[in-house]
Amino acid sequence: MKRSIKEVEMLLLQINEHHPLIDELLQDERKGVQAAVKKWERNLEQTRLLQQKYDEMQKYEKKYRREGFDFIAGVDEVGRGPLAGPVVAAAVILPDDFYLPGIDDSKKLSERKREEYYQKIMQSAVAAEVGIIEPDEIDQINILEASKKAMLTAVAALKTSPDFLLVDAVKLHTPYPYEAIIKGDAKSISIAAASIVAKVTRDRIMMEYDKEFPRYSFAKNMGYGTKEHLEAINIYGILPIHRKSFAPVRSHI
Repeated sequence: MKRSIKEVEMLLLQINEHHPLIDELLQDERKGVQAAVKKWERNLEQTRLLQQKYDEMQKYEKKYRREGFDFIAGVDEVGRGPLAGPVVAAAVILPDDFYLPGIDDSKKLSERKREEYYQKIMQSAVAAEVGIIEPDEIDQINILEASKKAMLTAVAALKTSPDFLLVDAVKLHTPYPYEAIIKGDAKSISIAAASIVAKVTRDRIMMEYDKEFPRYSFAKNMGYGTKEHLEAINIYGILPIHRKSFAPVRSHI
């Protein structure tokens, strides 16, 4: 008696490598079975690619652990470009056995994936903290210095002191040895984790501002200078959370 299509699908869910069952199913001419096998093959290939990418993104962590560093903190910031809201940085120390295939630069992930990964990172991290620099201070010290200060604030807040930092691109004045990695949020799992924590934190802040200032659509634009945001500034003026040193805002002072 042949297995039902549903039974075939359930069996395939339990197989994560080539198995004699696959050879058997390939002889089954039913379209539903062939579709199920093709889906299984696609999922298997996707899993393989994610594993490969994850292995590549552990390169820096493995290198520095071999050199004797135990607590490696990934550091990243988000929110340099927006016209409104803070710049937010995160510092995250992951355990040696952390495993989250699919982790990547937060900008490459959907909102749902970012939230899912954020929860997993916060549950598993040895330590994770954020640094937040508000618009007034951004205006005083400039956005680059504010970004650096946010990073250093996040690192200083870590409950477990790091012994090495992996930083996304920026060079820092810090007592800890570090490496600045261009596009590090796509090359290091620790920096990618920090980018996700920083992005989710900042997005939540902007969603709260959206409730307070609904005319500016902050839940959609996150403070960036979109057409609707610029139109709102033209009509309603600037807010205390706007960065007055940024050109499109400065012209409305």
